[in-house]
Amino acid sequence: MKPLNDTNSLAKKVLLEEADAIRGVAEAIALTPDFALCVAAILSLRGRVVVTGIGKSAHIAGKIVATLNSTGTPALFMHAADAIHGDLGMIQAEDFVVAISKSGDTPEIKVLVPLLKRKGVPLAALVSNADSYLAVQADFVLHAPVDREACPHNLAPTTSTTAALALGDALAVCLLESREFTSADFARLHPGGTLGKKLYLKVGDLSRQNQQPQVLADAQLKEIILEISGKRLGATAVLQAAEGPLLGIITDGDLRRMLSTFAGRLEDVRAQDIMTPSPMTIETDDFAAEALVRMQNRNITQLVVTENGKFSGFIHLHDLLREGLV
Repeated sequence: MKPLNDTNSLAKKVLLEEADAIRGVAEAIALTPDFALCVAAILSLRGRVVVTGIGKSAHIAGKIVATLNSTGTPALFMHAADAIHGDLGMIQAEDFVVAISKSGDTPEIKVLVPLLKRKGVPLAALVSNADSYLAVQADFVLHAPVDREACPHNLAPTTSTTAALALGDALAVCLLESREFTSADFARLHPGGTLGKKLYLKVGDLSRQNQQPQVLADAQLKEIILEISGKRLGATAVLQAAEGPLLGIITDGDLRRMLSTFAGRLEDVRAQDIMTPSPMTIETDDFAAEALVRMQNRNITQLVVTENGKFSGFIHLHDLLREGLV
């Protein structure tokens, strides 16, 4: 095995070559209207985008399909070799095909293209060679020019697959933006895992599992301490009246600070005397991820939760930790 004298330098060289290729793809987009026309054609579809390829291009096609599906564009993967053995039946008259091939001249592609033309579906060619058979036959050419692969033998698909993948991402994002696809739309398609929780888990989903410590403005110190201790959230809301407006919040820290500085009679202390007025709040319909941001920005561990402006409970940092959002 040949020793590598400078592995880091070689890795850097590969990454810079691939970055240069992506810059070349970005410049190529400006040279033809095909990319914008392709986006417009897909937006007007009543069917799905079918992405096909062979070899390493097939793997890139699969990833592009996954990105399209997750961002609001229905898509299917079809292996170019399998297409001529039955999978071509998945393509319907209202679909749109994107064929990925570096050379655009592979035997499988040359067999597949006439069959696609016979079906009458629009065809986009994502190719490095804009003069290839596939590019000439396609309705749209998504040009991903690549001078050479990052492989020292210029053989293993490296730079070309990176360029194709980047161009596929550009296509997906342009479609996303054109559809005005929102984070709420994204959440509906990604309900699982931490990402899904960040996008769909609401504050109310967590705060409703907690108790609702609260005292009135004229509550005495003993009642305040018992409420905070009994509800185990490290704080209590202070209300003007039962189910009335929120006036403030008292935390464990407020009690300790008061006891270290107060010189009068503890029996005279009332909730309104030691509360923090107008505390930071968050609505039940806000995302739990937003609660985390607010806690981090203020360096606090709990937020008062309101529903339509009225006190509803608390959300604690521990709630977010339990859900894996931290």
